[in-house]
Amino acid sequence: MKFPRTLNRYCPHCRKHQKMNVTIYKKGKENSQAQGKRRFEKKKKGYGSFPKEIFHKNAKINKRTTPLLECSECGKKIYTKSYRIKKFELQEV
Repeated sequence: MKFPRTLNRYCPHCRKHQKMNVTIYKKGKENSQAQGKRRFEKKKKGYGSFPKEIFHKNAKINKRTTPLLECSECGKKIYTKSYRIKKFELQEV
């Protein structure tokens, strides 16, 4: 899917239409001190097998791609509708 690198969209912070720069959302680094991570590590420790089942049936062959819009005026970032697609390409219009 080809997607424009710049869009003219409504910015809820500026309360008007602005030019938006588009990037693809990427997950950040996980925090090792997060409650879920600590709970999981504690559950893994000790005698026994892996605490959660490992899913082996990989039905979906593509990931969700989320375009991230950044307002050129205020710099606020806005998430848009995500697409389940194999190839997501940003292009100049």
